[in-house]
Order: sequence, then C-alpha cells, then structure tokens
Amino acid sequence: MSTGAGTPPASSAPSILGFRDAAAEQATESRFLAVPESKLAEEHLRILTKAPHMAGTIEDKATADYVAQKFRAAGLDTEIVEYKVWMNYPAEISVDLVAPAGVEMHGPTREHVDHDPYQDDPRVVVPFSGMSPSGDVEADVVYANYGSPEDFEKLEKLKVDVRGKIVLVRYGENFRGVKVFVAQEHGAAGVIIYSDPADSGWRRGDKYPEGPWRPDTGVERGSVGYMFEFPGDPTTPGVSSLPSLPDSQRIPPQQSAQLPKIPVTPLSYHDAWPVLLHLGGPDSPREWQGALPFTYHVGPGPAKLKMHLRQDYQFRTLWDVIGRVPGSDLPDEWVVAGNHRDAWVYGAVDPNSGTAAMLEAVHGIGDLLKAGWKPKRTVIFASWDGEEEGLIGSTEWVEQHEAGLANAAAYFNMDVAVSGSKFGASAVPSLKQFLRDITKVIPSPKGGTVYEAWQKAAQVDATQAPGEVIGENHRLPAVQVKGDVPVGDLGSGSDYTAFLQHMGVPSTDVSSSGSYYGVYHSVFDNFAWFKKFGDPEFVYVQQMARVFGMEAVRMADADVLPYDYDEYGKEVVAYLDAAGKRAEDKFGNHVLDFAAVNAAARRFEAAGTRILVKQKSPPQDPARLNQALRGAERALLAPQGLPHRPWFRHVIYAPGEYTGYAAVVIPGVNEALDRGDSERARQQLAALAAALERAAKTLEGYR
Repeated sequence: MSTGAGTPPASSAPSILGFRDAAAEQATESRFLAVPESKLAEEHLRILTKAPHMAGTIEDKATADYVAQKFRAAGLDTEIVEYKVWMNYPAEISVDLVAPAGVEMHGPTREHVDHDPYQDDPRVVVPFSGMSPSGDVEADVVYANYGSPEDFEKLEKLKVDVRGKIVLVRYGENFRGVKVFVAQEHGAAGVIIYSDPADSGWRRGDKYPEGPWRPDTGVERGSVGYMFEFPGDPTTPGVSSLPSLPDSQRIPPQQSAQLPKIPVTPLSYHDAWPVLLHLGGPDSPREWQGALPFTYHVGPGPAKLKMHLRQDYQFRTLWDVIGRVPGSDLPDEWVVAGNHRDAWVYGAVDPNSGTAAMLEAVHGIGDLLKAGWKPKRTVIFASWDGEEEGLIGSTEWVEQHEAGLANAAAYFNMDVAVSGSKFGASAVPSLKQFLRDITKVIPSPKGGTVYEAWQKAAQVDATQAPGEVIGENHRLPAVQVKGDVPVGDLGSGSDYTAFLQHMGVPSTDVSSSGSYYGVYHSVFDNFAWFKKFGDPEFVYVQQMARVFGMEAVRMADADVLPYDYDEYGKEVVAYLDAAGKRAEDKFGNHVLDFAAVNAAARRFEAAGTRILVKQKSPPQDPARLNQALRGAERALLAPQGLPHRPWFRHVIYAPGEYTGYAAVVIPGVNEALDRGDSERARQQLAALAAALERAAKTLEGYR
C-alpha cells in the first residue's frame, strides 16, 4: 500500500502519445503508481548506507548483493557483471605548509563535527582525488579562483607565472578535472582544490549539523580524470570499444589521455585558510574573493606547500547489477533504466537516494509482473558501479553491448534522486515532452501533481536567482521552444553519457534537489544528514521511484515510440541562430557560411513536425515508423567523433572541453568558435549539416 505522497490521480488526458489503447495503459500505470512505498525506501537507504562503500571494496560488493536480491525478488532475470578496471585508492596523503616559518598546517584534517554518528567509522577513506598520480611537490602557492581558462588568463595579465607552482583553486563553476587540465596546460606542478565557504559553507547558511551546509573540516572528494576526453576504464580507451574484461587489450596507464600528469588532492576550507591567509602578491580580482575573513591575494608565495601523495593503483573489480524483464513483442528493443551505487563515503544522497528509489520502482515492476503484465519491449534495470571514478561501470557495459543497444528505445538515468523537494529534469529534446507528460500523472507531496509543482517552481525561478546545483553539474538554461516547464540539456557527469554521446540512445536524467552541495562527496553525506535535511519522510524518494518507473513502463509499452522530433528540430534551429550570432561577433560577417547547415536544420525540423502527426494516430503495424524514429537520433552521431575527442560522437550534445559536466550544444561548432578557429568551424558546420541531413532523411523515409 502506498504511503506518504497521496493516491495517484486519475489521468484526465484523453490519449497518450504513441498508444492505440490509452485506457489500458492508464490502468497499468495506476497499478504501478500505487506500489512504491516511502517506508521501504527508507529501509533500503538505511541498509545501503550503513557502511562506506567506495567502488571496488567489499562493502561495495555487499551493496551489489543487496540490489541483486531485490531485483530477483521482483522477478527480474538478474546477473552481477564484473569488470577489472584501473583505479586508485589513497595510500599516503599529506599536505603541509612549510613557509612562512612559524605557521603550521598539516592536512588533511579529519572531517569532524559534534554529534554525527557516522564520521568515525575507520573505513572512511581519507579525502583524495580519484585518478590523480602519485607525486611529491614542494613549491610556492598561486591562487587561481575556480581554475577556469579565463582565470588563468587573468593571472597572466597580472604577470603571475604558475609554472612550477602549486595552484590552489576552489570548487565550483566547472568540473574538477577541468581545473587540473587547465593548470597542467599552464605548467603547474600540482593542484590543491578546496571548498570555499562562499560556495558551500557558512555564506550559504547554517553549517552541518545545525544546517545543511559544509562544516569547516568538510572535504569534497572526487575524480579528476579527464572524462571529457573519454569516460570508463583509463586503460581501455572507448574509441576501441573494448570493455574491461580479464582478456581485454589495454594501453599502459601512462599513455592514457584520461589521466592527469600532475598530483592533485582536495582540502577543507579549515586547511586552506592559513594558506590563503599567507599569500602575498597582488590582491586577487574582487570577484575572486571568497568568504574567509581577509583579502585574498594571488601569490606566488610566501605560502609554500609540500604535497606528498602515494596512490595505490591496481586493477580492481567492479560489480554492475543487471536485471531484465524480457519483452513480449519486441525483445530486441531495450528500455534501460540505471542508477549508480558506488559512493565516495556513505553516499546517502549521491547516489543511494537514487538506488533506494530505483528499488521501489523495481518493486512496482514486480507487482505488475505478478499481475500478468508483459512489456512489449525488454526492460533492463542497471545498478552501475565505479561511476564516481569516471562513469566506469556504465561505460564498460555500453561498450560491451554495442550490438544490443543498436535498437534501444531509451536510457533513463537517476543519479542523485533526492536532496530536497524541487523537481528537475534534463533530456534530449525528443524526450522533453515525454517527461512533462509523465509528471502530469504522478502525485506530488506538495499536493497536486509533480508537473504542477514543477510549473510553480519554474515560475519562481523566472523571477529569482537560479536555484541550487548539485556538485559541479551546472546545466545551461534550456532553450524554450514550446512555452512549457524547462527541461535541461544533457552534458556529462553521470551514467547517461555513454548511452547518448557514444551510442545515440535517447536519454533523460531526473532529480529532486535542495541545499545539498555543502556535504557533497564528504563523510557528512550520510543517513543522518538525509533524514534531517534531505527527505525526512522519504516522500520525495517515493515520488522519484514513481517518475523513474513510469518512464520505463510507458516507453516499454508504447505502440509507437513517444519521441517529439518537432521540439528537437526547433531547438537545433535555435542553437544555430545563437551560433551564427557568435560567429559574426567573433569573425565578422560572411566569414562563415551557415546557409547549408541552416537549410539542413529546417529540413530536420519539418520532418519532425510531419512525423509527429503520424505518431498521434499509430498504425496497426508501427515497425517501420519506430525504425525511423529510433534511427534519427543515431543519425546525429558523427562516425569520426568530435575533434580530438573521437569517443564523443553526438553532434548536438557533449560535455565541454573546458566545462566537463555542463552541456555544450552543437559542440563541434561552438568549441571551434571558442578557439577562434574559423577553418575548424567550417569543417564542423559541414559535419553538422551532414548529420542533420541524415536525420531528416531518416524521418522522411517513413511515408
């Protein structure tokens, strides 16, 4: 019996896109929606977070066994898939302030607050950076704000040379691996990343345990691998499509483009405080000033640090849990829904709020199976491992199953399911309306539907500053072409990456967010924090279980795939309009010719509009129509991939080379404009036009 979030409302919609018999589908969905329970979700989270469970540990394997048990109990055909991957644990990590004389700092200081029941477990790993090399560096410190390319340009204008220095940067604004990549490009000898109270501490609100924000000793762990080059195991570059199996061909780690060349480690603002306090040199640009109570300077020196990092790199075992429900009519068309399970420490919010929600979605699927439901398409639920180190478990599985994924209908992702009460989503444009429609039939703990709560929040956001972000996963504003609630664009930073950007599988990502960044990737992201500040009654976990499971049920049952290429085409046209204006600003008029790509985009848009009409009256035999719909997204893959990043093949969406997580739209073109490279821009405009022509032709192929 459902608890905590009300009775699912009856749908008032006379039809559901892609269904001939909407009433039958509504009956199935109503049965599913009644099953997920808040109390069971709470029990899942308590069990999953009772011990730290970093990827590859015995505690991580215990969580895999628990998830597999629940999958099997629901009736899923379940297996645990093992991969051997190259990754590090910390052996010795120390950072010492060695100058000026008489000032001491020996980091990292143990994370500690009063009255937290989880912080003293001896299995809590010392804060470290995944994928950092070992190294010993002693050098003067330079402060570089967030470590963006623009920040390093400002240092150059200030005549501050970072070569051979230890660069101190703060978390926020961009992916931590990008900070390291840019510092490495500029000749730094090492990098320290700290959390400033302006971004996630007392400037934002009360510190944990009184409030949700970062306490003085809290440290954000995280991978600094160059996932914008390629994700997955660093020794099996995805361009070769070789999953990390025992007999896989591998490259030497030192040759991997994914691994940084300079040592990196994180610190708390408690430990960064004396370093920043004793920097000389020019005052930092005023927008670089954080919340510590003194004027920030950029250095170099007189503060000098000694970094000693000894990383324990080995080939370690990861465990993906895969549960299947075979399709009755279209078993070769997969609907995949996934959440990662591994955590830097306890991971109550990131990611196990999502695991708990997924298990309750699977609980609902199990109830449908017992009642005789048989999905048309094969449904696969996946509990990924090694996401935190570099999207490893999902990437290796995708590379292993490229042939099976060639006909996949969708991938649905849920990482941080719940850190608060504000629903949000990102998706490829073809699935944005699908997501909106799903939320119209799911009850919100706030009353009404999730869609109605989403609308109200969007209206507030339109008049106020942007809401919270989770970690560094900043999303660009969505292009609004239908005047509805905003659905963001997919960049990277979670497990949809391999499905969308390598394989062209239409994907979504959903979450319910709040004031969480203060404990992100720290020991304090634990059950106690979640119960106090995240979702005390687990009603939002229940909500997300319903959203996530409904995505899978509806996509699996659809007669015609419920994609919206009309919205997709309009968004691409808007992206090109913006890029055209950027090109004029960068190079002047008539240097780049957008005529061919604009024509291709409008052909794609027109084809999307026409086929949407046909989708609204599903034919008795929809096989050819579905083939065209599936093929259009795949047609947007460039066989040669993006410049210098061949693993990323999608011409419309990719993580940015210098953002890491945030989506860059039409990336080949926009990144060429960023670099001021007109010849590369011409080549990428041609590649984009060719992809859009392929996609349009694919949609036009159904008459």
